[in-house]
Amino acid sequence: MIAPVSRRSLARLTAGLIVLAALAPAALAAPVTISRRGRPAARIVVAPGASETERFAASELALFLHIVTGAVFPVSEDAGAAVGRLLVGPGAARLAVPAVDLAGLAPEEIVVRTAGTDLVLAGGGPRGTLYAVYAFLEDAVGCRWWTATASRMPRRPSLRVPDLAVRYAPPFEFREPFLYVAFDAPWAARNKANGWVAGGDPLRGGRQGYAGFVHTFYELVPPARYFAAHPDWYSEIDGRRTAENAQLCLTNEDMRRELVRNLRERLRADPSATIASVSQNDCFGPCACPRCRAVDAEEGGPAGTLLRFVNAVAADLEAEFPHVAFDTLAYQYTRKPPRLVRPRPNVIVRLCSIECSFAKPLDDPVNKAFFDDLDGWSRIAGRLYVWDYTTDFSHYVQPHPNYGVLGPNVRLFAAKNVRGVFEQGAYQSWGSEMAELRAWVLAKLLWDPRRDADELREEFLKGYYGPAAGAMDDVLETLERALARSGDALGCYSPPDAKFLSLATMTRSRRLLDRAEGRARRSAEYVRRVRRAALPVDYVVLARWEELREEARRSNARWPWPETRAALLERFLATARREGVTMISEGTTLEAWAGNGGRKK
Repeated sequence: MIAPVSRRSLARLTAGLIVLAALAPAALAAPVTISRRGRPAARIVVAPGASETERFAASELALFLHIVTGAVFPVSEDAGAAVGRLLVGPGAARLAVPAVDLAGLAPEEIVVRTAGTDLVLAGGGPRGTLYAVYAFLEDAVGCRWWTATASRMPRRPSLRVPDLAVRYAPPFEFREPFLYVAFDAPWAARNKANGWVAGGDPLRGGRQGYAGFVHTFYELVPPARYFAAHPDWYSEIDGRRTAENAQLCLTNEDMRRELVRNLRERLRADPSATIASVSQNDCFGPCACPRCRAVDAEEGGPAGTLLRFVNAVAADLEAEFPHVAFDTLAYQYTRKPPRLVRPRPNVIVRLCSIECSFAKPLDDPVNKAFFDDLDGWSRIAGRLYVWDYTTDFSHYVQPHPNYGVLGPNVRLFAAKNVRGVFEQGAYQSWGSEMAELRAWVLAKLLWDPRRDADELREEFLKGYYGPAAGAMDDVLETLERALARSGDALGCYSPPDAKFLSLATMTRSRRLLDRAEGRARRSAEYVRRVRRAALPVDYVVLARWEELREEARRSNARWPWPETRAALLERFLATARREGVTMISEGTTLEAWAGNGGRKK
C-alpha cells in the first residue's frame, strides 16, 4: 500500500531518530539531498571488500529509495569524490569520510549520520549495517513494514534528510516476537528482529541459531536408548526411578558425561549454532534421590541443582565451542533463583512468566512472585533472557486484551538488565487474535524499549486498517475496559466464559467491527483485514451460543449475529479458511474443530 507522508509526520519520524543520537553539533553538516524531482542526487557506495549482507543492505536501500522517490540508485564500489554519497557499511565510510568515529561498535550497534554531503549507514557487524539502513528508511524516510504483505511507502520525488548523528545499540541481544505472522525473514530483518525463527536468513545477516531449542533433556539423553541400562540417570520419584513425566538425575556424573558427548556431536554437526539448550522437560518430576535433595536443600530449591549441572556442561564444552552459550530454563519448579551457585559467563538463564496474570504489568503486585524472581535472577545472571507469553494457548482465536502491558513489560526487562526476550504468541497458524498488531509493536519495543507502546498501536492501526482504524481502536479499548472491570487474570489458558467476555462486551465489539467494516468499504483489502479481526468475537459467541442467545432473549438485547449458530459457523469457517487459519488452539486444528461442530472436544 502506498500512502503519502505529511511534512509534519516526517518531522516527527525524524525527531524519533534523532532522539537516539549522541549529537556533536560542530561536526554536523547541511541536510543531505538524496533526490530531486525523481532523479538521483546521491549515489550508493559499498567498499570493494563488503560482505554479502552489506551488499544486500545497499540493494535494499536502492530498492526502497526508488519506491519512495522514483529515482534509480545504482550501487557502486567507487567512492570517488562525488557530492552526495550514501555510504553503506563501515568499510565504505572509512574510505570516504575517515573522520567519522566507528570505533568500538557492537555487532548490532548502528551509526546513521550525515557528514558533509554524505550519509553514513554502518553497523558493528553486517547485520548492524543492515539495521542501520532499515532504521534510516523507517525513521527518516517514513517507510513501514506492517506485515510480510502490508507496508507503507511515502511518495517523495524530492528527498532531503536533515542533519543526523545517531549511534545506537539495542539493549537486547536476542529479540524474538515469536508469532506466526513474524516468521518471514524479510519482515523480521526490516523490523530488526533477530530471533530463532523470527529472524533474518543468511543473506540478511542470519539469526540466533539454537542447537535444540527448549525442553531438551530427553533429546540429549533419550530414555528409549538409555533407561533400560541406566535407570539411575533419570528421576527418582517416590523411591522409584522413572522416565515418565520426569527429568534427569542431575547429580549423576556418568549421565552428565554422556549428555556432554551427545551435545558435542550435535554442535559439531551444526557449526552455525550460537546457543545450545540444556533444559528441563515440559513437566514437573524433578529427581528426589538423596544426592539431588541434598543439593536442592543447600541451594534453596531445584534451580540450584539444575544450574550447577548446566554450569558443568558449559565448562566441559567451552574450549571447543567458545562462541556457544548454554541455555537453560527458570521455569515452574526452577523459577526461584538459587541461594549459592551463579551462572557461568557462557550460560544463559531463561526465566518464564507462564504463571502470571497478563491483565496487569509484570511489576504489578498481582505478579509479585514473578517480579521477585526476575529481580533475583537479574542480580546474579550475566545473560538473563525472559520467555514471556502474549497469547491464549487454549484459544488462539479469542480476545486476549493484553495490549496495554506489552510496553511496560519490555521496559521492565530492560531495566532489569535482561539480555534477550522471547515473546511467545500463536506460533502455529495465521489468524490468531490481533497477531499482526502484536508482532509489529513487539518488534519496535524490543529494538527500542523507550518507544511509547500506545503511539505504536495507534500508528499500526492507522497504517493497517486505514479509515477503519478509529473503530478498531474502539474495539480494543472495549475489551481492555471489560477486562479491567472484571478482575480476570488473563492467563495464557483463559476460557471463553471468562467474565470479561460478557454478552454486553461481545455485542458492543461486534457493532464496532461492523462499523469498522463500513468505514473500510472502499478498499477490499481493508475490509478483509477487518473481517479477519472479527473472528475472535464470533469465536466466543460460537463457543457460548446457547448461553448468550438465551441471555439476549431474556434481556431483549439486540443480536448482531446471524439467527442460527450454523449460519455464524459457516461465515466463520469461510473467513478462517480464506485467511489460512489452520489451528484454533495449540492442540486443535481448525478442521478438527469444524468437524466437531465448531466446539472443542
